[in-house]
Amino acid sequence: MTRVKICGITNSEDALAAIEAGADALGFILYEPSPRNVNLDHIWPWVSALPPFVQRVLVTVNRSAEELTDLQQKFPFDAWQLHGEEPPELCSLLYPSRTIKALHLQEFISPQRFSNYPVDAFLLDTPSPEFGGTGKTFDWAIAADFADKSDRPVILSGGLTPENVRDAIFQVQPYAVDVSSGVEYRPGIKDHAKMRDFIHAVKG
Repeated sequence: MTRVKICGITNSEDALAAIEAGADALGFILYEPSPRNVNLDHIWPWVSALPPFVQRVLVTVNRSAEELTDLQQKFPFDAWQLHGEEPPELCSLLYPSRTIKALHLQEFISPQRFSNYPVDAFLLDTPSPEFGGTGKTFDWAIAADFADKSDRPVILSGGLTPENVRDAIFQVQPYAVDVSSGVEYRPGIKDHAKMRDFIHAVKG
């Protein structure tokens, strides 16, 4: 069954509602320009107490090796999503935590181009001149081709909503789907009904 990651969580109420709705993973964004940016010192007490079978994913953008190492020691998230232009050698620093590398695909590209990345999965997102989610979809045929040829799991992101996620899964057959703005009523605050509808569309 396709897994679901609800990203851009900023508060415990939304986190617990996502878990109750059936989310497999929650994403927390550490990127100051984002309206969903979090203060890890403030949220870690309740994030660390979340149920054990829900993956906690920290999303970062172009952090240095020293920053990542310090963050991992202080905040041991289950997985790390590198959403910038991080080189392959940076990904290996986070072992034994799981690592996800985000790719912004605008054309058909062979996964072999990224074979030197020591990561556990690739997240495919909409191309954008700025980092962070766009709330827009991209050509799912490109994602489907990548997923079909990839030797690692693929997570589909970019403009997914309760209304289009079934079509996206049918076309791409991803390991998981990732949603943020598609289940919000304003940036950083989730719409609990939309989260339930999204997860039901995936798993129902």
